[in-house]
Amino acid sequence: MSRLVPPHGSTELKPLLADPAVRKDELKRTEKLKKIPMTSRETGDLLMMGIGAFTPLDGFMGRDDWLACCERYALPSKKDLFWPIPITLSTTEDLAKSVSIGEDVGLWDTETGTLMGTLKVAEKYTIDKEHECKEIFQTVDPEHPGVQKVMSQGPVNLAGPVKVLSESFFPKEFGSIYQTPMQARKLFQERDWSTVAALQLRNPMHNSHAYLAWVAIEVCDGVYIHQLLGKLKPGDIPADVRVRAIDALVNKYFRKERVIQGGYPMEMRYAGPREALLHAVFRQNYGCSHLIVGRDHAGVGNYYGPFDAQKIFHEVPAGALAIHPLCMDW
Repeated sequence: MSRLVPPHGSTELKPLLADPAVRKDELKRTEKLKKIPMTSRETGDLLMMGIGAFTPLDGFMGRDDWLACCERYALPSKKDLFWPIPITLSTTEDLAKSVSIGEDVGLWDTETGTLMGTLKVAEKYTIDKEHECKEIFQTVDPEHPGVQKVMSQGPVNLAGPVKVLSESFFPKEFGSIYQTPMQARKLFQERDWSTVAALQLRNPMHNSHAYLAWVAIEVCDGVYIHQLLGKLKPGDIPADVRVRAIDALVNKYFRKERVIQGGYPMEMRYAGPREALLHAVFRQNYGCSHLIVGRDHAGVGNYYGPFDAQKIFHEVPAGALAIHPLCMDW
């Protein structure tokens, strides 16, 4: 019996990645379907659903879930389950008109040209993009990288359950650093950890990051140094360079029995407080009992106060999360 925290909203992880035994046939079938191109953000979200990191989601959100998620952190389709950021798929008006409700469509990563999976269209709808930006990013400033993504997405959203057929380049490029929640939980259980603090990293680790990890080691069985492997805004340090930098520091300055490194394929949204909550949700799925929340967690520029990401955890309904914030000062 595992002593780790349960997955979010479920008694077990719900990965949507097709079994390798049927994946080849599914890919052949999907190549004949209508193609829906995905942005790097949408591809990252699909991968997170595929590996079970977005348990218990079963696909891209419909309008009711989108609106309730924006306004009150809830998913009506999941008995008002707590969820802080919309997970949606957009497309052009022409493509939306060409597909029918109930139809299967192929999902393609536009940046790599990779066939990633399928979606069974359950709903087609439009959204108020400015409303999403105000709720999620607290701004409609076009200079904000997250706002830019939302405002440039297609005018129609497609919703429905998905089947994931590829993990893209992540397993090959990042090897053992790239981990699914199931793999991470297995590592924690092998070490008999029950309390695990996740340290979110999108930059090379510096002294302050290391200090946060050492503090967490004092109160938890171990620290999961969990770095983002997905796309960042222009000017940020690429994932492959960051992985090598973090690896060098960890190997030199940490006791190996108290830390585990891992990586995940999601793209950064720079949504500050809201993104901190999403980080908590999927770190719970990874088996972490705590999330280290330091200064300006998931922030960018001067859009958020230095500790807004800590304060937002007070808005989480009691019992909505099994993971707890480990709030750190300056």
